[in-house]
Amino acid sequence: MKKLRGFSVIGLVIGIAVAAALAIATFMIIDGNNKATNFNDYDFYSVIEPTKDNGYIGDHVKGSADAPVLIFEYADYQCPGCASLNPRVNKMVEQLDGKLAVVYRSFLLSYHQNGTAAASAAEAAGIQGYWKPYADMLFERQSEWEDLSSSARTDMFVQYFNKVTDGRGDEEKFRRDLVSDQVAKKIGFDNGIAKRIEVEATPAFYIDGQWIKWSEAGSVEINGKTISWEEGKAGDEFIELFEEIVKAKLGEEDTDKKK
Repeated sequence: MKKLRGFSVIGLVIGIAVAAALAIATFMIIDGNNKATNFNDYDFYSVIEPTKDNGYIGDHVKGSADAPVLIFEYADYQCPGCASLNPRVNKMVEQLDGKLAVVYRSFLLSYHQNGTAAASAAEAAGIQGYWKPYADMLFERQSEWEDLSSSARTDMFVQYFNKVTDGRGDEEKFRRDLVSDQVAKKIGFDNGIAKRIEVEATPAFYIDGQWIKWSEAGSVEINGKTISWEEGKAGDEFIELFEEIVKAKLGEEDTDKKK
């Protein structure tokens, strides 16, 4: 068989074909068109259960899906802002103690070379019941995997899976699910919703049809109350802003307007 710098011509052709197929699949996921899905069948402002359209993988929820207040987060695992806010989101859900749940959906940014792969890994871990610890690890260790090659990132994602499962997870299943149609459908479904409500950047937080733009001045109307802020919120101020929104949503006593 003819060789080309140590590789067979057939092997090279196959490799190029696989790379092209992955590129097309990635585009389809990010594009979010999902022509076979009737998105009118879904309420974007409630927790979406597993269906054939999302690969039988429902929404991921931090907190209780029965919480009286739902906030929807659209994020990309390779987004630095998403990574920096993730611990605050977790703390916020914990501090509000059953009043608030955050529904997480992927919105992939095309210029993040490993964002799609990371989302696939999180979904694959989620199939075995480990979505939240795995997602947290992806955000915590973003700098470790964001620039890796495809083979190196897969090895890293497998290491993360074995760590969060303490070796009790099914590694072979994780590897299969990582590249499965089921996982691709889920990510494409999330992106399809994000496209239809015009998500433009990450992280994006949404309540009652309104954007909570954490990085810039803005306001939301909650139960007749205007909650406004003059500049981007970070750290505990981010949590305080959401606490005020939740109190207004639940009709609890007013707090001072955030500056």
